[in-house]
Amino acid sequence: QVQLVESGGGLVRAGGSLGLSCTASGSTLSINRMGWYRQHPGKQRELVASIYRGGTTSYADSAKGRFTISRDNAKNTVYLQMNGLKPEDTAVYYCNGWTMKPPYDYWGQGTQVTVSS
Repeated sequence: QVQLVESGGGLVRAGGSLGLSCTASGSTLSINRMGWYRQHPGKQRELVASIYRGGTTSYADSAKGRFTISRDNAKNTVYLQMNGLKPEDTAVYYCNGWTMKPPYDYWGQGTQVTVSS
């Protein structure tokens, strides 16, 4: 079992910044990849950014150039630094941890990010 605890989020003005963090506990050695997803009401949850244990990253097109994902393996923590926020970034953001054996997705409880125009 893996538990994910998120922190960060809140209210910001357009153009502002927020930093999110997610700390994993439990069977953390089983986690191959961690990432951040977001979800708007009535829409599908979408991947924002991900990072493998070795440090390889990927980003959604909407996040490239504005968001940065990083991790501290010693602390079992992944971060998402969000700069140049836009109103369309408003969503609930979820931390994700993926294991290979067996394949499984673990999720944090979500944190609200609201960007005013």
